[in-house]
Amino acid sequence: MEKEIAVLKKCLHGAGAILKKHFTKTGYTLKGRANLLTKADLESQKFVLGQIAKAFPGHDYLAEENGIRETGSSHIWVIDPLDGTLNYAHGYPASVVSIGVMKNGKPFAGGIYDPFRDETFIGVKGKGAALNGKRIKVSPVKKLEDSLLVTGFAYDRAEIPDFYCGFYSDFLRRCHDIRRSGSAALDMAWTACGRADGFWEFKLNPWDVCAGRIIVEEAGGKVTDFGGKAWTDLKTFGRETLATNGKVHSEMLAIIRKRLSKIS
Repeated sequence: MEKEIAVLKKCLHGAGAILKKHFTKTGYTLKGRANLLTKADLESQKFVLGQIAKAFPGHDYLAEENGIRETGSSHIWVIDPLDGTLNYAHGYPASVVSIGVMKNGKPFAGGIYDPFRDETFIGVKGKGAALNGKRIKVSPVKKLEDSLLVTGFAYDRAEIPDFYCGFYSDFLRRCHDIRRSGSAALDMAWTACGRADGFWEFKLNPWDVCAGRIIVEEAGGKVTDFGGKAWTDLKTFGRETLATNGKVHSEMLAIIRKRLSKIS
């Protein structure tokens, strides 16, 4: 376990240094209308994969930028080398490196590094979660009416804006307020340390949420799909994401389900 965590931290901080080096100095290409790719994404991913290959040549990985190795290894590293690329490309400092580690099909460890605030979030199964080495816990907020929520909108937001704004409107009527950072991994990290009380989003990918899941859970929170079920298949991680302090989870589920029932 110690070696995996040491390599995880090395990957996070090395990749974070790459993001800082290229910040405001690189252009981008488009993978979709609002899905961007920068030089920093590719360089960061190359560094992380290189470190993993050196330390654990038999381990598999799933990385956002067309990086996948499937050999049946007991360990799978799930990597987002730059979560919040659109922010990054516009010089908006809300981007992170996010790396989760699966062992025998279950979350084992996860790390999220914010190079702009020099904040390292780490979660290890059965060992708790920490921010820069200090134990963190989710917020104590018990009611949705007293909560601060965070959310994001999927890449098809321009095609179905009313769909996403319907949920936003429902929650806005019930909570203190809602924030949108543009990085799902950052939103989950901040939910884990109590800066936000709940986070929801549609159509995320495994690399967006794998690390955040174990950090939230090890901080005492809860992560499920919109049916209230925990994710089981890595390929479906993030399709429906609700991450909370656990105390407002049922209220948030009820609002999401009610809105979905109106649509269907």
